[in-house]
Amino acid sequence: MDENSVSQEPKPTSAKSMALKVVLPILIGLCVVVWLFHKEFSVELWKSIHFDHRVVLCIVLAWLFMAGRDFGLTWRFRTLTDRHLTWWQALKVNFMCEFTSCVTPSAVGGSSLGMIFMHHEGINLGRATTLMFTTLFLDELFFVVACPIVMLLIPYAELFGFKDTHFEVGLRWVFWIVYGAIFIWTTILFLGIIVKPNGIRSGLIFIFRLPFIRRWQPAVIALGDNMVSASKDLRTRPVKWWAETFFATALTWSSRFLVVNALFFGFVPTADQLIVFGRQFVVWVVLMVSPTPGGSGVSEWLFTEYYGDMLHNSGMALIIALFWRIITYYIYLLVGIFLAPSMLAPRKVSPDSETADKQKTNI
Repeated sequence: MDENSVSQEPKPTSAKSMALKVVLPILIGLCVVVWLFHKEFSVELWKSIHFDHRVVLCIVLAWLFMAGRDFGLTWRFRTLTDRHLTWWQALKVNFMCEFTSCVTPSAVGGSSLGMIFMHHEGINLGRATTLMFTTLFLDELFFVVACPIVMLLIPYAELFGFKDTHFEVGLRWVFWIVYGAIFIWTTILFLGIIVKPNGIRSGLIFIFRLPFIRRWQPAVIALGDNMVSASKDLRTRPVKWWAETFFATALTWSSRFLVVNALFFGFVPTADQLIVFGRQFVVWVVLMVSPTPGGSGVSEWLFTEYYGDMLHNSGMALIIALFWRIITYYIYLLVGIFLAPSMLAPRKVSPDSETADKQKTNI
């Protein structure tokens, strides 16, 4: 792969810029939480909650499920790099991908910067770009495959038609539009990196000759070039390799969804756990188009509105939402603050490793 065909390593982020990126999502989330507390919370509700052994154990279980999510992604990075990354290196890449997801709009995500973090840990930048496409494809493929399974297991009315208010109607539209976009993007990635990379490249370039989207053609050409290069490696991978990486992906997302199941089992043990799990799938699909960093603000509001009918109390939904966001979001902001200075600094490359890096690129 020609390393000039991929994005170059970005300049180090300044401390001031990094602080702003961290503070902004926190402020957005706190503002929405304060507004929701003012609207829904009551002292009587808080007094009614007893943090007994079951509740505490379920909160611990929620943390364990989130650890399962981190294990799945770390395992996937190890497999993708053919064990060239140690467990600690793969874990750092995982944390940084999640951190960048927390400080960028959900539509951008942290996976797009995964190649930079892998390169920082010693993976050739060209190969890291190939692996970035693989992670994107695996994540999108999981949602494409999981959707019909969720729809078969859970009554449609329990997911979308429970009240038929403006919120539920809007949620249905957003979900199916986003899922349709995911399906199309997954198909493009599959054809582009597995089946017909040159054909997809030519088709995208042709489409982006249209006047109103022509300004994005250079980026599309680079995307097509990277797909063609990625295809050379991915088309030779055995079925076992694909099965292992997809299983790690499924473990990652399922563990993330199960965090809410654990919290519901602690605070609302009578809730239908299958419906709780299915609604998490819907929540994460919808959050993919959140305009705020890491879905801050939108996540808390969506959670309380969507799960409120299962609790018959929006205040309880808000309390569970706070625990959910602390476990799945704020903890990664905290970890990222400590890792970012070293992971975003210029990579130190010795002359010998730089020569080897160039030789791998020319293969």
